[in-house]
Amino acid sequence: MSTPPTVSDTPADAPVSGEYEHQPVPPAARKGSASFWGMYAGEHTAGTEFLIGPLFLLAWGVGGWSLLAGLLAGNLMAVLTWRFVTAPIATRARLTLYAQLERICGRKFVTLYNLMNGLLFCFLAGSMITVSASAFGPLLPGVAMPTFASTLPTGFGWCAIVIVIGAAITYVAAKGYDLVSRIGNLAAPWMFLVFLACGLVVLAKMGAPGVIEALTPVRHDLDVGGFWAVFFFAWLCNAAMHLGMADLSILRFARDERAGWAPAAGMYLGHFVAWLCAALMLAYWVKRMGGDVEAAKAVSLGDMVNDAAGITGLICVVIAGWTTANPTLYRAGLAFQAMVPALSRTQATLLAGAVCTGAGLFPAFAMRLLDFVGIYGTILAPVGAILFVDFWLARRFGIVREWASRHQGGFNFAALLAWVLPLLVGAWAYVTFPLIKAVPSYLVVPCWIAAGACYLCLARLLPVPRENSHPASA
Repeated sequence: MSTPPTVSDTPADAPVSGEYEHQPVPPAARKGSASFWGMYAGEHTAGTEFLIGPLFLLAWGVGGWSLLAGLLAGNLMAVLTWRFVTAPIATRARLTLYAQLERICGRKFVTLYNLMNGLLFCFLAGSMITVSASAFGPLLPGVAMPTFASTLPTGFGWCAIVIVIGAAITYVAAKGYDLVSRIGNLAAPWMFLVFLACGLVVLAKMGAPGVIEALTPVRHDLDVGGFWAVFFFAWLCNAAMHLGMADLSILRFARDERAGWAPAAGMYLGHFVAWLCAALMLAYWVKRMGGDVEAAKAVSLGDMVNDAAGITGLICVVIAGWTTANPTLYRAGLAFQAMVPALSRTQATLLAGAVCTGAGLFPAFAMRLLDFVGIYGTILAPVGAILFVDFWLARRFGIVREWASRHQGGFNFAALLAWVLPLLVGAWAYVTFPLIKAVPSYLVVPCWIAAGACYLCLARLLPVPRENSHPASA
């Protein structure tokens, strides 16, 4: 690749805050690697892990070998993507994704993107609130809790629990990155041990078979690809953060790009060990129900965890959902704040918190998490390809870098087409092919590559900026 470009000049009238939403992060505000290892471990050893592991069995019928090998390889690809795609840009530009997109694509494009981005992050954080709230089921037997088959709110008591948890998570996210990072550091080691304990307990209850033998495939009518389904999901369940560049907003605080290795803590503690342990809990319940999968779907998540690890497990569910929702909500707040600059970051985070709490009332977002994560990655990741091309390849292919900032904030139609056209083809594939509908993560990489290729071609057709327009970096 070509020599990395430098950071563009920051507009003189951009407001300055402790979160540096509009300016490059200065040296005094940069953080050591420990902050990122702890945050990523806390974020990805999370409440949703209690759902994703079981859904591999229930929704896809994946067997033991496919699950184990797919998680090992897919999580490695995710770490490499963070380290070699996201971190180098983050530690050179030191800007949020939203600030960089505005320089490339223009204010109107970023407003549209931020609306989509913020809403999808809110729905994802809402699913984490759902998971945390479900832990109160065994403690409040009179409150109807959602099961793996639920889609709608289950009653007033359920709604009250979700609202209280949503308010607490919103408060932490509104306080800024420092508090988000500290909570991740404190919670991650303990949560990992609880996940591990849950897996060991259910293995013992099943007669201590090996992990592979315990994860007997659940019968499924559609062959989703086994290893490949798990591989692409593990790699791309966070595609919006790494390929889509949303984690520029986090890694811009790193002292150097070696912080890009930090997601390994989350991938192998959370997305490997925790997913396996959660899958074992579901496998145990299927066995306990005499192999009746439908009966196992009627079990609530709280009851499943309580049976394995008691009150400690329930506390883990609450905290795990909390630590994942915090950075997700922080990102959503940055998206809304970039969309409406008149809002402070705190006000934008409070708005995002209200939306994600509303989403948390509906268990459908959590119980169909495999589908939702693939779809939101497919929608958001292609914009990261446009930024990647602008940052690394523009000079080599004769494209104007940061076109909008050089063109008095003009609207970059090439970027819009490069984003939308692959998504239209992806939407057609989703409704046409049952395999793609079952595993939307298969669409992410083709759409990302197509978006980058489209921008390389279409950006050459953009009008050349006038010499007296606002300068960008060379």
